Amino acid sequence: MREAVIKTDKLTKRFGEFIATNAISFEVQQGEIFGFLGANGAGKTTAMRMLCGLLIPSSGAGTVAGFDVYKQTEKIKKSIGYMSQKFSLYEDLTVLENIRFFGGIYGLSNQQLKAKSIELIHRLNLQKDKDRLVGTLPLGWKQKLSFLVAVLHSPKVVFLDEPTGGVDPVTRRQFWELIYESVENSITVFVTTHYMDEAEYCNRVSIMVDGKIEALDTPGNLKEKYGATSMDEVFYQLARGAKRGE
Repeated sequence: MREAVIKTDKLTKRFGEFIATNAISFEVQQGEIFGFLGANGAGKTTAMRMLCGLLIPSSGAGTVAGFDVYKQTEKIKKSIGYMSQKFSLYEDLTVLENIRFFGGIYGLSNQQLKAKSIELIHRLNLQKDKDRLVGTLPLGWKQKLSFLVAVLHSPKVVFLDEPTGGVDPVTRRQFWELIYESVENSITVFVTTHYMDEAEYCNRVSIMVDGKIEALDTPGNLKEKYGATSMDEVFYQLARGAKRGE
């Protein structure tokens, strides 16, 4: 059996009287693509922030890459990659400057950084654009570059927060091909998305409603359980009873 890279046991976050994330328990195995779904206000962003070492839980237990979410947050941050739709790269730096900047943050040596920079630029066929400001790149290229920068240091797990928002279907498919390649290199992928067709690409999917995990299984099993032909239908059945939202 594969190692569990993420473990949570009744992990909870309260803000005063409001329970944002309510006693969630699950495990994510090494090399798995784990979809973390939920409507706005469901608590998934709060949960992800706890797992990334950015927010201390109120109660419960959890480990990421073997490190405790209460006491070893700095070690968690060094063992993971992170990418969001809203911010991943500095748009006023060039492609090469971004790669070198984040590689330095991730602790790569100068020799490693030089090799990784060349590899990444060739992989995306950006040899002619390496000195171009990231802000001038098409969105699809930015997202693919952001992802490869997030896994530059070969982390145990990469957290992707709605990484394909706003890009066209062809680019989304290319992005997921990069995810599959990373999984082949034993990187675990923890992804939130509002595209339900992307949930079909995950090994397992959890769906949060009002701070709790209401369902967790493979896409195939979830569709069978809820008598649905698509993950859209499964999500609608579960989310329509939600009492809170943004």
